[in-house]
Amino acid sequence: MMIPRIGEAAPDFTAETTHGPLTFSKYNKGSWVILFSHPADFTPVCTTELSAFAEEKEYFAKKNTKLIGLSIDSVHSHIAWVHNVKEKMGVYMDFPIIADLDMNVAKLYGMIHPGQSSTAAVRAVFFIDPKGLVRLVMYYPLNVGRNMDEMKRVLTALQTADANKVSLPINWREGDKVIVSPPKTLEELEAREADNSVEKIDFYLAKKAL
Repeated sequence: MMIPRIGEAAPDFTAETTHGPLTFSKYNKGSWVILFSHPADFTPVCTTELSAFAEEKEYFAKKNTKLIGLSIDSVHSHIAWVHNVKEKMGVYMDFPIIADLDMNVAKLYGMIHPGQSSTAAVRAVFFIDPKGLVRLVMYYPLNVGRNMDEMKRVLTALQTADANKVSLPINWREGDKVIVSPPKTLEELEAREADNSVEKIDFYLAKKAL
């Protein structure tokens, strides 16, 4: 089983969801997508995670990012769970959730890890850009929930790096200085040394504010 790697095209699929039949390439077109799996409906950790995604839907919308969940449950189970969470917690998980009973999508994305479970998807997360390329992948075990702050941070980081052709240092958050590319010629090195707009730690490591 191959796991889609960073820089590769996200595998396309058509699947039944809580929004009806969905073809991923059409859903992804023109926007970022965060595709994430959870082990099962009506389970405690999964409920905290998917409700957290739903609570942040305005943030993701402002970032031109769509959400789509997945588990190896039926669409009827998904709908009942969405209704239950809305009724008990006041949170509406209204993004599509894939009903992957045949595990086709989970296998396409390497979400089945037999060492954890052969019948439930681990907590995988794929960040996919508007070109349909996988840009970042995260995996968590069944019993550890994800970190929403990190989901938001890395999405913003990816978009910032793309928009400004820069790199980002450890623990970078929106508003922090970014890393500019090191000089590739002596002429670029001389220009870097004369540039007072960047913070020069060394010739190969320089930061600037956006």
